[in-house]
Amino acid sequence: MPPTGTLMPPTGTLKPPTGALIPADAPFSAEQEAWLAGFIAGIAAAGRRDEAAGGAPAATVDVLFGTQTGNAESVAGDLVAGARARGLGGQATALDEVTPDRLAAMTHVLVVTSTYGEGEMPDNAGLFWEALQAETAPRLEGLRYAVLGLGDRGYDDFCQAAKLVDTRLEQLGAARLHDRVDCDVDFEDPAAEWTAAVLERVAAETGAQPVTAGAGAEGTGTGTGTGTGETSTGTGGSPAPRRCFTWNKRNPYRSRLAVNRLLSSPGSAKEIRHYEFDLGDSGITYAAGDALAVVPVNDDTLVATLLEHLGASGDEEVDGRPLAELLRTEREIRTPSKELIADLVERAPSSDLAAVVAHGDRAELDSWLWGRDVFDLLRDAGAATPGLAELLPFLRPLQARQYSISSSPLAHPDRIHLTVASVRYGTPHRRYGGVASTYLADRVGEGTDAGVGASVGVYLQPNASFGVPADDDAPMIMIGPGTGIAPFRGFLHERAARGAAGRNWLFYGDQHRATDFVYEDELAELRERGVLTALDLAFSRDQAEKVYVQTRMRERSRELYAWLEEGAHVYVCGDASRMAKDVEATLLGVITEQRGRGDDDAAEYLAGLRRAKRYVRDVY
Repeated sequence: MPPTGTLMPPTGTLKPPTGALIPADAPFSAEQEAWLAGFIAGIAAAGRRDEAAGGAPAATVDVLFGTQTGNAESVAGDLVAGARARGLGGQATALDEVTPDRLAAMTHVLVVTSTYGEGEMPDNAGLFWEALQAETAPRLEGLRYAVLGLGDRGYDDFCQAAKLVDTRLEQLGAARLHDRVDCDVDFEDPAAEWTAAVLERVAAETGAQPVTAGAGAEGTGTGTGTGTGETSTGTGGSPAPRRCFTWNKRNPYRSRLAVNRLLSSPGSAKEIRHYEFDLGDSGITYAAGDALAVVPVNDDTLVATLLEHLGASGDEEVDGRPLAELLRTEREIRTPSKELIADLVERAPSSDLAAVVAHGDRAELDSWLWGRDVFDLLRDAGAATPGLAELLPFLRPLQARQYSISSSPLAHPDRIHLTVASVRYGTPHRRYGGVASTYLADRVGEGTDAGVGASVGVYLQPNASFGVPADDDAPMIMIGPGTGIAPFRGFLHERAARGAAGRNWLFYGDQHRATDFVYEDELAELRERGVLTALDLAFSRDQAEKVYVQTRMRERSRELYAWLEEGAHVYVCGDASRMAKDVEATLLGVITEQRGRGDDDAAEYLAGLRRAKRYVRDVY
C-alpha cells in the first residue's frame, strides 16, 4: 500500500515516464515519488518475468471465419489452439463481427471461410463482405494475412467466397503470409497442412517460442475438429466454447436406430419420417440447433446396374477391397462429378450430354442433369463409356449427409431425433432415391422391422450460431415449412424444459393439412401448455390460390414487426434456393411497410438483426 495519508492521482492522469520512472513535474512528495517508483518498477519486472516464462505472446493471430455448417468454425478453433501452442496469442471471431476499422487494427489475420449457394458468402460473413468491398473500406498496408477456403468441387463456384476475400484484401494493400488453399469436401488433411505452414511462418516472423507442456499449450493445431480454442459465436452474442468429440467423418459412431416412424399420412405426395438414434456410451453431447451427419450406403440395385454396364463382377480388387464394396460404401455414384461430365463430353461428342454442354447454358445443364445418376450418363455415352480403371478416379468420395436435429438434449439426453423426407422419383422403368434418405428408410438393417435395432454411422456437426436465445425471456419467431420444422421442434422442447418465459411463434406449412401436418399433436400440446404462443399455418394446396409461410407473414406484418421491436430472435430453416430467399424478401417488406422509411432503412434494420445474432438461418 502507499504511505499512509498519500493521495493518489486520479485514474488516467499518470502518463508513462520518459527516461525516468516518474516525470519531473509530477505533483508528488519525495516519499510518494519513491513509493510510486518502486511500485511501477515492480510491475515492469513482473511483466518481464512473465514474458520470459512465455506468459506474454509475441503476437496475436486473429482467426476470422465464415461458416454455414460449422466446418470453418472447427478449423478456426484448431488455428487458435495451434497459435497458442506456438507461443502466439490467438482468438477466433465470426467475420460479421469484424468491422473494417477493427480489421485495420489487426496485424496477422487468418481467414477460413466456406462458400454458400451460388458462390455466395456464408450467412455469418455477408455483412463483412459488404463492408470490405465498399469504397469506404480502409487501406490495410499494415496487415499480414492468409486465406483458407472450404468447398465442394462439384459446384461451379468452388470456394468462391475465399477467392473473393483473398483478392479484396490484396487490393486493399494487405500482404499475404501464405498462398490461399482451396479445400474440397475432404478438407481435413490440406487444412491441417495449411494450418501448420501458416502458423510456423507467423511464429518465425514474430520470434514466438513454442509453449512447453504444462505452460498453457492447448494443442498442436495440426489436425482439424479437435482444437479447444474459443470462438465468439454464441447465440445472443455471448462467446461459446467449442465442444469437442471423438467421433467424426473418419471415425463415425455406430448408433443403434431406435425409432423409424412414418409421419406423413397415406395419400401424401411426400414421405416424411421420424428417426431416433441411441447415443449409448458414445459420450456425444449435443445442443438444440446442431446437425447430425449420417454416413450412408449406396443402393445395392444401383451398384449392380453400374457393374453390369461396366462388364464387371464386383469381385475385382481395388486397393485391396472388392469393387462392389467400394462402390457401396466409398464412392458417389448417385451424383456425377464435374470431372466425369467433362470426360464423357470429350469421349462422346455426339451424346445428348455433349449437346447440352455445347450450348454453354448453365441453367440448361443443371436442368438436364437433375435426377440423372452416373449410370444414366454412362448409358448416354454408349460405346464411349470409359473402362473401370478410367472411371474410378472420376467418382468422388461418398459424403455423409447432414440433417438438422429435431430434439433437445434437455428432453432427450440419450437420443438424437431427425425429421427426414425420403427422396423418391422416377418412372415405372427406373426408380431413383436419395442416397441417405432411402438408406435410412429402406436399407438400414434390411430384414429387420424398419431397420430398428440396426446400427448407423453418425457424428455430430455442431452449429454454435443456431440455437435458442441465451435470454429465456427473449421472444422467438421460427419460420420452417416442410422438414424445416425440425430444429424448431427441438427449440420448443428446449424452452419447455428450461421453463423459459419468452414467447414463441412458429410459421409452418406444407402441401395439405390432412396428410402433411407432421407433429400436429405435439404442437397442439405445446400450445395448450403455453410454450407455443402463436402458430401460423400455410398449407399451399388446400385452396385454389397457393398460400405459403410468406403469405402468413404479410398477413401478420404488424404483430411481426412489434415482436422484432420487443427483441425477438428470428430463425429460418429449409430450402435455400427459393424459400429462404422469399422469406427474407418478405421480412424486408414487412420492415419497410411498418417503419415507413424506405428500402435502405429496412436493409440496415435487418443487418442490425444479423449483427446482433437475432436473424439466423439454417438453410440447405
